[in-house]
Amino acid sequence: RNEAAASNASEDRFSKLPNDLLLNILERVDTLDAIRTSVLSKRMLKLPTMLSQFFLSISSIKYDHDKMPQINRAVAHVTDSILGTRNPEITIRNLKIRFILMDHDSLTIGRSVAHAMATQKVEAAEFEIITEKAYSDSTPADLLQSAKLFNNFVGACPDAFAGLRRLWLRNMRFGEQDIPNILSTCKLLESLRLTHCDSGIYSVLQVEHAQLIELEVDLGKFERVELICLPKLQRVSYNNWCSSEHPVYFGLVPQLSRLSLTKVGVHSDKILELSQLLADVHSISDLHLDFQSEKIWVLPECPKMLKPVLSKLQHVNLDNLPEGCDLAWTMFIIEAAPSLKELCITVWDHWCIMMTNKEFRKKYGYCEKADVKWKLYAPDFKHKTLAKLTIYGFQPNDNFKRYIRCVVEHAVNITEISLYDRKLCGRCGDKVYQSRYPRTAEERKRTAEGLGLASPAVIHFRS
Repeated sequence: RNEAAASNASEDRFSKLPNDLLLNILERVDTLDAIRTSVLSKRMLKLPTMLSQFFLSISSIKYDHDKMPQINRAVAHVTDSILGTRNPEITIRNLKIRFILMDHDSLTIGRSVAHAMATQKVEAAEFEIITEKAYSDSTPADLLQSAKLFNNFVGACPDAFAGLRRLWLRNMRFGEQDIPNILSTCKLLESLRLTHCDSGIYSVLQVEHAQLIELEVDLGKFERVELICLPKLQRVSYNNWCSSEHPVYFGLVPQLSRLSLTKVGVHSDKILELSQLLADVHSISDLHLDFQSEKIWVLPECPKMLKPVLSKLQHVNLDNLPEGCDLAWTMFIIEAAPSLKELCITVWDHWCIMMTNKEFRKKYGYCEKADVKWKLYAPDFKHKTLAKLTIYGFQPNDNFKRYIRCVVEHAVNITEISLYDRKLCGRCGDKVYQSRYPRTAEERKRTAEGLGLASPAVIHFRS
């Protein structure tokens, strides 16, 4: 009884807050949760019609797989209801809907959004569309059928797609002209993400769009992504391509500034030469390379070859480098990027994402750990702009100490070296050998002094 009374008192206090404060709170949570909350009092019942931000998602409700159609139908119904009854004078600043691609439900959502775009002011709308089957359970026929359903959806609701700003698709195998046709329909699209999508194994994705700012491609079977003409494109992310050649062609991309590449490297993979990959794009200022705790698949090239393409590079993140391997090869980026300000490296054997079965590794060409061969091309070079080095996975051994000394020797204006312990993962913690990261003040003092730096004060232990 006491708990019920306390709960009622808390709900009563919440419902008595001013409308503007209540709206601010409700717009920070999932819209379905906001609707549930608004039934606490009669005064709050009207608040969902006054929201300016909406996130309607099938993930908001826990359900068994056999209940999926009913839950998806509920999301479609709520979308239709709330967009049809809200105050049209209040601008929709953000409308995001995550739903399963099902004929009737998709049409309900698409037509509701199209009507809202026609009768209200919608600043940004986003669809995140998933399929009934996960990729791991999908046959090639399933992927083709999902793409067909989506094409029908676009054809039935072109006005909704014409006003979208962001679109995320999963588990679809399109025809050769489908994706270009989708892009021509989505005239305002600023962000496109394709996960497990392609136009067939070793197909080529050609992208042209006047407004697109961000492109992410995850785990598809494209042989190459060709960025033909994207005058506003700023960010590109490509995760695990299947090509034996360079995975991306850069055409007209004058504003491209951030490039992220992620790959599980195996023996047969071509080593990427950044000087060739980026030969036609000299505007990259932020580079992220994720090696997934496996083979290093980028070639440490000489500065003469790299400087023209890395001249504007300011931030570099080298993620999931395999543990136990020499880090010295990463110096090639410092040597070739005269404008570099910050370098972050993460050293981590992340067992959750690594393939550990020996027979599987042998069959599919996974590599044993090996140091990358490299040498400084100008042993006495000095870097003037690098100010910050961050290392995740630091251990007080010779490999890390030698690397830090090397960086400090050449980066003469460095002001901060932040050292973190190994990243933690609750699922694979029992497979990781015990960390020797210094934790006490005495251990940290001893480690900093052991580096032998002229200014040990630049060292910061962050864990």
